[in-house]
Amino acid sequence: MASLNVSSVLVVLFLTCGVVMATKEDDQVIKENNCESKMGLPCVLEAFTSIFNTGSISNKCCGELVVLGKVYHSALVKRTLENPLFKDLNPATIIAKSIQTWNNCLALIDSPSPST
Repeated sequence: MASLNVSSVLVVLFLTCGVVMATKEDDQVIKENNCESKMGLPCVLEAFTSIFNTGSISNKCCGELVVLGKVYHSALVKRTLENPLFKDLNPATIIAKSIQTWNNCLALIDSPSPST
């Protein structure tokens, strides 16, 4: 249960606290595309966990992430890394995990469904 509470706090920080430290460009991308309201909270949590922690992202959430687009995905990861609460994270590791999550989701969405 404590893990869920920590994850919930991280998601809220991921969505809100980064605004103070974000570059104007990243904020503009996020606001212009109304990105923060286009992905459901459970999927935001899955994406966040797969990038900033250890976890996986479901097919459904991969679909939501890919629909949002790489520009949004990159801007939100960058904005989160600029937040002082995440200063102890290794940016190279997070960026690598972010790219891996994006590429895995893209491959999953682009792959044809097995015929039945």
